[in-house]
Amino acid sequence: MVETITEGEYGQGDWLPVLIGACAYVVMRNDNKPLPLFEVADKVGCDIFELGQMVNRVVDFLELKLPEFNIVNSFEWVVKTCFNENLMDKEKIERILKQGIFLMQCLVKWYLTTGRRPIPIVVAVLVFVAQLNEVDVRFEDMAKELHVAVHTCKLRYKELLNNLVKVAQALPWGKDITVENIMKNAQFVIQYMELKSMSKHGEKRKSLEHVGFDLDGLVRDCLSKEVEFGMDSYGMENDSQYFEVEDPTGSPGWSIDDLEKLKISHECLSLLYSKLSNEVSNANSVGESGSDNRRKRRMGFDLFECREWWKGKSELSKRLFLKQILEKDVGLNALPPSFVSGCLAYQRRREKIKAAKVRIDKIMCPPNANSGDRDDDLCILECLNGGNKRRRKKMAIVVDWEDFIIETLLLHRVEEEEIEKGHYNTLLDLHVFNSGSV
Repeated sequence: MVETITEGEYGQGDWLPVLIGACAYVVMRNDNKPLPLFEVADKVGCDIFELGQMVNRVVDFLELKLPEFNIVNSFEWVVKTCFNENLMDKEKIERILKQGIFLMQCLVKWYLTTGRRPIPIVVAVLVFVAQLNEVDVRFEDMAKELHVAVHTCKLRYKELLNNLVKVAQALPWGKDITVENIMKNAQFVIQYMELKSMSKHGEKRKSLEHVGFDLDGLVRDCLSKEVEFGMDSYGMENDSQYFEVEDPTGSPGWSIDDLEKLKISHECLSLLYSKLSNEVSNANSVGESGSDNRRKRRMGFDLFECREWWKGKSELSKRLFLKQILEKDVGLNALPPSFVSGCLAYQRRREKIKAAKVRIDKIMCPPNANSGDRDDDLCILECLNGGNKRRRKKMAIVVDWEDFIIETLLLHRVEEEEIEKGHYNTLLDLHVFNSGSV
């Protein structure tokens, strides 16, 4: 076995560490235990691509069929490796793990893990969830520890943010949510996704008009519980105007007759006034003394505590099969990025084919000189002799090598449907260079 696998490619003794690492990786993968390939390569001291080739040789020689790679297992392994329970709260680690599994399986549903390297996606989700829980985690540190490119991790992170922005459009203020401010709204977006995933398929949602709740009482409770809802006293005077509820008829809630019926004495009114005045003065003094601390807190990332919005009751917080993940509704049904980019490439080539046909028609059938159509000639003269430099540069790069190839293929009567596929080298070999051969 050893001679067959390592035949003629390694010096004496050089193959042994690579073979041992490959066998260890195969055994761990066969037992569904997470062991990243980069971790084995780092321990053995060899190149990761060299180790991967050795793993393929071992698998082919032993005629094994390894189980499919599970990205959720990799995320769990990274979380347990990077976060020490002795240095961090165990509940926070468990919350990060569940939120990460939830988002990771959402990425699986959105096809963002299909055909991609898994570890950069794990890093992107881990950094996002860590920021959400106010844990300082950097891309550079994680990428260095997991032996992946920082740029790739940031690309996957940007894709995650873009999809969360798309999900956020369903919220009442969703049109104002962008990639720049998605972190401030992430708690509401994930809460919406969690509730959406727990709803039964085909279940009709009730609108707020049919629910029936006391709006006045809700606003009154929000204004009376400052500490519970995290509202600062200094903002009450400015923000209270947004919570005022008026009677639709325009009549005030209290009239003079109602006040007279209460029969409150002047001494009682004076006592209430003095009490409220003292409370307002105390609140203002506290606001002035704590303005610096409040300013510092506002400069940082200030979210409600995770226990107030994260329930963790969705099945997506647990490991599911692919069929179960695809059946869940998280507020967005995205197409695979490769399919979207392929459709855009087809559309771009179709536009290039149309433009090439127009250029060919102008050359094959030139317009009459007396027709008055002189705009193209003027543009060409301006491009050659004068005009704005920026405009000349823009006009000079309109036609590129792909346009010339498309023109050549059209002149050789190649079907447009074949050109749209973009296999230019094959089409040139078949219709241009070998056009004279039988």
